Amino acid sequence: MNDTCKLTMLGTGSALVTKCYNTCFTIHTPQTMLLVDAGGGNGILAQLEKAEIKLGDVHHVFITHAHTDHIIGVLWVLRIFIQYALRGMVDSQLHIYGHDKSLLVLRTMIELMLPAKLQKQIGTIVLLHEIKDGDSLSIEDLNLTSFDILSTKEKQFGFLAVLPDGKRLCCLGDEPYNPANEQYAKDADWLLAESFCLYAHRDIFKPYEKSHVTVKDAAEQAEALGVKNLVIYHTEDKNIDRRKELYTAEAKAHYNGNVFVPEDLETIIL
Repeated sequence: MNDTCKLTMLGTGSALVTKCYNTCFTIHTPQTMLLVDAGGGNGILAQLEKAEIKLGDVHHVFITHAHTDHIIGVLWVLRIFIQYALRGMVDSQLHIYGHDKSLLVLRTMIELMLPAKLQKQIGTIVLLHEIKDGDSLSIEDLNLTSFDILSTKEKQFGFLAVLPDGKRLCCLGDEPYNPANEQYAKDADWLLAESFCLYAHRDIFKPYEKSHVTVKDAAEQAEALGVKNLVIYHTEDKNIDRRKELYTAEAKAHYNGNVFVPEDLETIIL
């Protein structure tokens, strides 16, 4: 069995992008595939197809928060998964993890938007699991601990994932790092952090007004935390043609570890 763990960025953009998809990704281990968020619509189906990921192979979904650019795609994922299961195309269940607010929004969308036939499969084909701050989950060979990022804007959870080889991957969600979560991010092998724009463009995109930070800010925080690899995502898309080059250069000016500025559909070996 292939023992490689991979991170595939299905989307790398913030809420209002049009040149890339909203931020969401999969963590693929030898035994499981975890989808983290699903973007703002049925574009998630196209992204999975382009990444050559079969939706029926996704058995676990983690919802960070209930903003439209993260949760609406989940409705499409569970809808198609249920349809596959009813046709005998998959013989497993889909597990969806989220805090109380995220699951409330998801249940409301299910009730208002899905046919009764599909709604009846919630609790049988699709299982919704409420998670709380500090909860630990064993998702096959992936061990995950959720944490409240302490957002002042919208309740949001990040997580620390321990990979089968013991490497630690910390996802901060789409807001800045909070020192209260140092135990999860300190000395992580991988840190996934939002960087809305370049520091030089802060007056154009105004990240601080949106509870976001610049590449410089994220890089300086990664350096202070001693993380080995920094993955930058949830960005603006006005500079997408040169995003990788410009963001990498700014990050490397403030951080001595490895910098990754992935494009949509790019895979990183963990």
